[in-house]
Amino acid sequence: MFGLMQDHELLISSLLDHAERYHPKTEIVSRTCEGDIVRTDYATLGQRVRKLAEALRELGVKQGDIVATMAWNTHRHLELYFAVSGMGAILHTVNPRLYHEQINYIMNHAEGSVLLFDISFSQIVGQLRGSFPKVRHFIAMTDEAHMPTDAGEVLCYETLLEQMPGEFVWPKLDERTASSLCYTSGTTGNPKGVLYSHRSSILHSFLVCQADGFGLSAQDSTLLVVPLFHVNAWGVPYAAAMSGAKLVLPGPNLDGKSLFELAVAEKCTMTLGVPTVWLGLLQYIESTPGLSVSDLPFNRLYIGGSAAPRALIQKLERGGVRAIHAWGMTETSPVAAVCNFLPHHYDLEEEARLDIQVKQGRAVFGVEWRIKDEDGNVLPHDGQVSGNLYVRGPWIASGYFKMDSAESLDEEGWFPTGDVAKIDPEGYVQLTDRSKDVIKSGGEWISSIELENAAVGHPDVQEAAVIGVAHPKWQERPLLIVVRKPGTDPKPEDIIAYLAERVVKWWLPDDVIFVDEIPHTATGKLHKQKLREQFRDYVLPTS
Repeated sequence: MFGLMQDHELLISSLLDHAERYHPKTEIVSRTCEGDIVRTDYATLGQRVRKLAEALRELGVKQGDIVATMAWNTHRHLELYFAVSGMGAILHTVNPRLYHEQINYIMNHAEGSVLLFDISFSQIVGQLRGSFPKVRHFIAMTDEAHMPTDAGEVLCYETLLEQMPGEFVWPKLDERTASSLCYTSGTTGNPKGVLYSHRSSILHSFLVCQADGFGLSAQDSTLLVVPLFHVNAWGVPYAAAMSGAKLVLPGPNLDGKSLFELAVAEKCTMTLGVPTVWLGLLQYIESTPGLSVSDLPFNRLYIGGSAAPRALIQKLERGGVRAIHAWGMTETSPVAAVCNFLPHHYDLEEEARLDIQVKQGRAVFGVEWRIKDEDGNVLPHDGQVSGNLYVRGPWIASGYFKMDSAESLDEEGWFPTGDVAKIDPEGYVQLTDRSKDVIKSGGEWISSIELENAAVGHPDVQEAAVIGVAHPKWQERPLLIVVRKPGTDPKPEDIIAYLAERVVKWWLPDDVIFVDEIPHTATGKLHKQKLREQFRDYVLPTS
């Protein structure tokens, strides 16, 4: 016997309909790449989104087509979130911080037909557009007065919208229809595409609005620092429409001064971002006479992407800002755990509370996880033993775009995260290591393998290994360890100059050390664990 409940598809277009109808005057504030502050609201957002959907339809975008973006957090990028998915197409947010080879791979693997970009990235588009044979239209997300001249032949976003009546009717889709596409950073091999559905995105939005999630509500003014090109900005654009929360979009200005002034001016109650951003914000506050952390208007600040230093959490807490870890990955939509307190934790002393706050969080409803040893045995959640972390749930990936899904899950349908963790009896997870030798710097992944391969291309390098070394600002930075070829004498600056032409700037090692021999495992692989032990106390010159 089935229940007698109405059956409606869970669609992203319904979020916009709800926000227009019940929160029409709630503000959306955006700093633009042109240097302006644009104030709009959900009613205006809905009107412009329908015009945008019509414009894309006129350009030949159909249901199932992929539309790519290369843009900051602005009102225009937010409009694309709802227009593209709402019309049944797939929004593909490209991370412009990746180096060109990865952007090329991602664009061609996804086979998007349209690329919309902020004028900040017009030079990149101009350089790479010849490598995107599937892209039929390039659209600059600006007005006629600010059209770029270095991106080739492009269309103007605002002009396209002006020509449309704004009468688009959202199609009725199956809720399992693909809605957006994000690629991993390609830390081992090529980037992999994670394809979200309307259903998974809506369910994830409920989580973000839950009190034990991010607690996002109509009472909030949300400074959205985490980029819209990072895993759907942690689902906040959808959850904000669901709850009617005010959104404050900082555009390209993510320095401490800009974020502080915007947060104070817009009375922001909550914010989200990686630790590097908050370290920059604190540095600005501490270096500016008359300012203190207590001047921040946030009642809660969510930290993800990498583990926040204990000192950062402590400074925020002492200034009256609750600092809360969240954990996830591209494959988990991304929120899988939030480090909210249980009732008895509020009575703990500061150090005991910090012991909890440095953990990545507790699993939220809808997400299950477990840890297993190398032989596949399930390990206890005792807070002591570490194992490989697996997750499953309705917003966890079942496979990768254009890849065999059977390769992505274990035999029981669990997704292997690639992280090593321990889970305590109260359900809090703490990452203890990574099963792959990637380096996490400021919330971004750096591939040690890519750096090693590039370094070995230098004519004087016999062998190279890269490990992550602790850094007070960036969490980790790469240390390059090199064996010279006999009869050569390269200097660190020579190696870095060579790499500078082959990898993105922020991947460059912070130091180069020359050794006579690099340790290997019994199978001939680089013995990274020994190297990490050897250089455990090494202090980088940039620290």
